[in-house]
Amino acid sequence: MSAAQPSPSLILGTAGHIDHGKSSLVRALTGTDPDRLAEEKRRGITIELGFAQLKLPSGRTMGVVDVPGHEKFVRHMVAGATGVDVALLVVAADDGVMPQTVEHMAVLEILGVRTAVVALTKIDLVDEEWRAFMEDEVRSHLAGGPFASASVIGVSSRTGEGLDELRAALDEACRHAQRTKGTGSARLPVDRVFTVKGFGTVVTGTLWSGTLAEGDALCILPSGRSTRVRSVQMHGTACEQAAAGNRVAASLAGLSIDDVRPGDFLCAPQAASTSDRFDAAFTYLDPFAFGRPFKTGARVHVAHGTREVLGRVLLMDDAESLGSGEHTFAQVRLEEPLPVAYGDQFVVRSYSPVHVIGGGTVISPHPRRRTNLAPEEHTLLEALAEGDVDAAVKAHLKLAALPETAEEIARACGLDEVPVRASLTRLHEAESVAVLGTRYALGALVQKTLARMEQTLLNFHTANPQATGLSKEALRQQVTPAADAGCFGALLDEAVRRGIAAHAGGEVSHPRAGAGARAAEKRAADALEQALVKAGVTPPALEDIVSDLGIDLTIARKAATALEREGRIVRVDASRYYATCAIERCREAIVAHINAHGPSTAADLKEAMGISRKFAMPLLELFDNTGVTRRTGDLRALV
Repeated sequence: MSAAQPSPSLILGTAGHIDHGKSSLVRALTGTDPDRLAEEKRRGITIELGFAQLKLPSGRTMGVVDVPGHEKFVRHMVAGATGVDVALLVVAADDGVMPQTVEHMAVLEILGVRTAVVALTKIDLVDEEWRAFMEDEVRSHLAGGPFASASVIGVSSRTGEGLDELRAALDEACRHAQRTKGTGSARLPVDRVFTVKGFGTVVTGTLWSGTLAEGDALCILPSGRSTRVRSVQMHGTACEQAAAGNRVAASLAGLSIDDVRPGDFLCAPQAASTSDRFDAAFTYLDPFAFGRPFKTGARVHVAHGTREVLGRVLLMDDAESLGSGEHTFAQVRLEEPLPVAYGDQFVVRSYSPVHVIGGGTVISPHPRRRTNLAPEEHTLLEALAEGDVDAAVKAHLKLAALPETAEEIARACGLDEVPVRASLTRLHEAESVAVLGTRYALGALVQKTLARMEQTLLNFHTANPQATGLSKEALRQQVTPAADAGCFGALLDEAVRRGIAAHAGGEVSHPRAGAGARAAEKRAADALEQALVKAGVTPPALEDIVSDLGIDLTIARKAATALEREGRIVRVDASRYYATCAIERCREAIVAHINAHGPSTAADLKEAMGISRKFAMPLLELFDNTGVTRRTGDLRALV
């Protein structure tokens, strides 16, 4: 983009009843006809989303999304309103506020749009008195809602009257507008898919968050297909990188138009995942004042991004119904999965007849199935609804049964990992959270788990006074069977640090209760090593040694394993061990003989070591396997 044509920073979305002049107004403001389909031009109505770019007096440019106004195409309106930052509510002066005007206002409110300008169109068709009456009617409808302070500007697309005032009002509105979507990983709800010669498959949409650039690896949800960005355009102009809040077209490598469809999400890998249910802050609206309450479990249409699926809204905590304007926590269960994320807005339309009845904000994208909340779950949802990361993390840890990594906590809460890590650091510094390696937990959970571990070890030693300990896996199964190896390892390390467990040689014991058994094993190890040193190059089998020494065979085997691990003895075959000094003596004899006489037979080397074939052959195989000698036929040479 050149300096004269800056990157659009906000999205302007039209809203209003059919035939109130939205497309004509966009054409008058931008010079672009948003009605691109032949059928739209033939019928004189907008069926699919249209797009344009508006330059304002300050030099700011806005991406413009023109949405359908006909009641049959409200779903397309919801798709178009997704990602809108400023609304241009269009009301015809000769017609006034109509059903789709009301419904579109409800959609904008639900999707979090808080800045709007009203264009009172077709003023060339009415007199001044009627125009003033219509302005009052519009302000009356806006009163009490999020657009109560919106400017109402009279315009005529045919004569051009009021267009400059409308541009100025939009410019002023942009000064106070906030993006409905922000930073984070790239997420783009797809609203169009087509093929362009030389570019292949192209998708368009409003980039909700992150950036898109040539070469970026992406995935398509819900299918999970992988792709790569070949090129990017913003509002019809090629660019190196597209930023959040802009209308974007991206050509995708390795995909056909059958692999990606309107309604899909284009995402950075791991930026989102599909879910067949989510917890939400839900608001019920009765825009047409039918007076009917919303009943829990009602089957509805759920619109999110550019897709709409069927589902049910279950109100939390045994609530049976909601009145218009009331809100509560709810779990939305879907008949088809959606790639929802924390903070996403969604719109709910009644099953039949179909009209907007509410919506809200996704709070937890991957909850368990339940509608009755424990107090801690209420606290968690309230913290997430308020955007209080510290309170949310602390509430989640109160629910956690085991220490968790920052990544696990972020995924469970539906939050980005960066703010979660920052929160955990603050909570740890405030001594509210304990750190176990790369895992985090409340101090009470750590204390409770370690107390259970200590009692398990004490019980084991009471029942097995001769045992030096039990295996790490056996202890995990008894103390925290749901923990994976990494989690249990962190708990065990903390137990060792606090002096309530000892971990050596794959065994875990209590430092006090296992002391006697460990002392017995040490005595057995010392006695065994001395016996092997004394036996030299012709040691008896282990069973014979322990029989002579009067040591329990089980303890002797554990002692031998410990000695071997420490490098004090060497195991040569199933039942025979050598002192390390005896092995070294035999190695030196072999090396000296081969250096003096060249490659030698087993019989020659047996004589050099001064032992019988019974002892020599296992030793020669050991030296072959450990890189001292190399056997070729009947001869052995040094490696």
